[in-house]
Amino acid sequence: MELQGRTVIITGGARGIGAAIARIMAGEGARVVVTDIIDDDGKALDQELGEHAFYHHLNVTDERQWRDVVVAAEKTFGPVSVLVNNAGVVEFGHIDEQSPESFRRVLDINLTGAWLGMRAVIPSMRRAGGGGCIVNISSTAGLMGYANNGAYVASKWGMRGLTKTAALEFAPDDVRVCSVHPGPIRTPMTAGIDESAVAGQQPIQRFGEPEEVARMVRFVVAEATYSTGTEFVVDGGAVTGITPEVAAPE
Repeated sequence: MELQGRTVIITGGARGIGAAIARIMAGEGARVVVTDIIDDDGKALDQELGEHAFYHHLNVTDERQWRDVVVAAEKTFGPVSVLVNNAGVVEFGHIDEQSPESFRRVLDINLTGAWLGMRAVIPSMRRAGGGGCIVNISSTAGLMGYANNGAYVASKWGMRGLTKTAALEFAPDDVRVCSVHPGPIRTPMTAGIDESAVAGQQPIQRFGEPEEVARMVRFVVAEATYSTGTEFVVDGGAVTGITPEVAAPE
C-alpha cells in the first residue's frame, strides 16, 4: 500500500509506540490523526508533525467519541485507509487479588476499545474503495502467559482472536487485519520494570525501542499485502524460549 496521502488513525498516539508510528507514517506522506487522552503530549506531537497530522482527544471506550474522530478525519483528510489500535493500559495483580473493576477496566480499554474502533472505521474504509488495513497492537502477552498480569494477558489474547475474526469478516471489503506483538519495549508503560532482568532472559538481550515496533507496523501496512489475520512479533526472541545464563568468564 502506498502511504502517500492515506488517512491513518492511531490510538494511544501521544507518546511511546503510538507516537513512533505517527512519526514514521507522517514521514512517508500519510495524513495522520493522532488520538489519545493525554492531550498535552498529543498537541505537542501535532505541532511537531505539522500539516501531515492533527490531534483529536479520544477515549477509546466511548462509541460517540469514535464517531467524532472518524468524522473529523474524513472532513480534514478524506476516508480512512488505516487504523492502528494501539491504546492500552496495564494493571498488575494476582487473579485472586485484583478487583473486578480493575480487570474490567483493562479489558474495556485494551479490547473493547479496539472492537469499537474497527466498528467505527469500517464504513469509512469502504468509502475509501478498499485496500484498507487495520493493525491491532497486541503483545507477547497475547502469545503466552504472565503471572500477576491476568487482565492484560486476557485482553491481548482477546485482541489476537478478534483480529482473526475481523480478518475473515472484512476480507470482502478488501480490508486486511493483522496483529503486532511487541515484547519488552522502552516506553512509559514499562518505565518501572528492571530492564536488565527482563532483557537477560531473551536472545536479543536488551529492551526494544518504539521505533522498532513502528517499522514493523509500517511493514504490515505497506508491504505485507498478502497477509491478513497474521501475527507479527517484535520481541527480541522473547517467546522463543528462556535463554541460558551467560557463563561468567574464567
